[in-house]
Amino acid sequence: MHEIDGGGFGGLGAETLAPAASRRAGKDLRFQVQNLTRVEGEGSLHLLVKDGAVAEARLQIFEAPRYFEALVAGRTPDEVLDIVARICGICPVAYQMSAVHAFERLFGVEVEPATRALRRLLYCAEWIESHALHVYLLHAPDFLGYASAVEMARDHRALVTDGLRLKQVGNRLLSILGGRPIHPVSVRVGGWSRAPRRDELRAFRPELEEALRLAVATVEVALSLEPPAFEREPRLVALHHPGEYGMNDGRIVSSDGLALSPAAWGDAFHEVQVPWSNALQARGPDGLPYLLGPAARVVLDHEQLHPLARAALDRSGALESIRRNPYRSIVARAIELVHAAAEAIEIVDAYQSPSAPAVPWTPKPGVAAWATEAPRGLLFHRYEIGGDGLVAAAQIVPPTSQNQAAIEADIAAFAPRVLELPMEDATHALEQLIRSYDPCISCATHFLDLSVEREGPS
Repeated sequence: MHEIDGGGFGGLGAETLAPAASRRAGKDLRFQVQNLTRVEGEGSLHLLVKDGAVAEARLQIFEAPRYFEALVAGRTPDEVLDIVARICGICPVAYQMSAVHAFERLFGVEVEPATRALRRLLYCAEWIESHALHVYLLHAPDFLGYASAVEMARDHRALVTDGLRLKQVGNRLLSILGGRPIHPVSVRVGGWSRAPRRDELRAFRPELEEALRLAVATVEVALSLEPPAFEREPRLVALHHPGEYGMNDGRIVSSDGLALSPAAWGDAFHEVQVPWSNALQARGPDGLPYLLGPAARVVLDHEQLHPLARAALDRSGALESIRRNPYRSIVARAIELVHAAAEAIEIVDAYQSPSAPAVPWTPKPGVAAWATEAPRGLLFHRYEIGGDGLVAAAQIVPPTSQNQAAIEADIAAFAPRVLELPMEDATHALEQLIRSYDPCISCATHFLDLSVEREGPS
């Protein structure tokens, strides 16, 4: 456990964040802030302020389309698994898992219990490397008042070292299971191209024990980071399974009573095109936004957490603040780090190699659809399979596009607290809020270009 002298919101105290009397009366202001690091992708944030109130918040995502839905057309299911793994370098497993479960459900493929366990282990590896990256290298610098993890390392070297070590453990486990740490190649319909040997996994157990120790310490680190006093009442959506923590299987549930099969995402949710973003957004049946990700999972599925993770959550007393305060998502990620490391150890201890790397299967025409839990939230895939066994059409709905509307709503609610701050402080505050969601827009390094447009008297 580390002792941290945190500045709380990068040095901005509660009094600074409170709405201030206008210091710019009668002036229209336009903010332009560029080169935000520590978020995947390029975009901008536009705030419209009318009569001193935020009337509109637009998270503008303007990266060129990557056409993955078109690239998989005409491909076999196994080719699709290799292609979709290239969509994201941080969470390729999620794309493979949503696709492979969709195909197997359509084709009536029943995999061995050992294969199912290995797929959860692969997901544990991805959650470890992704959550460690976000907690230590992307988000913690915001709370401690640093522009980057490199700067933070000068004063908190142990934090960065621990974060890198956790990420390394996740990447090494990905290599053992998937053939390499980025864009794994071993996942196949019906199983694996090669299943690991028991001795391979057992040899890795000490590293998982180290990861568990670091994960438990990470919860204490996250709890020591004081969040801004901001709360709202979100609609939460996650995959829920009565007997295990939601990853690959279960039902899509919500905080307001939704419950449906992962294949039926489209029955309750739909995508919309907004004019200010190249990314499609998603809405619930009433047209309103919803929130995915670690906070949603911990709140909706906390009873299914591994006992060690559940104990860490209970000790923290943070469940309600995780639900209401988006900045507390860093605690939820830390809790999930404990869960992933602890479950990984249990899977390794119980592992027996499947009788064959993969079971045989035969394609058939129809609709293949499924959703699994990426580190950042629910990821839905839908494929139309033709009579030739090839993909005719595809729909891939990543968690960031589903969260985009919720991010905009939270920005609009939070922005009045910072509009009267100096430009640098206001921008930092809004960037930290966006980073709370760990949005993965693409592989680019810069993200936020902030502009504020004012209409009417201030």
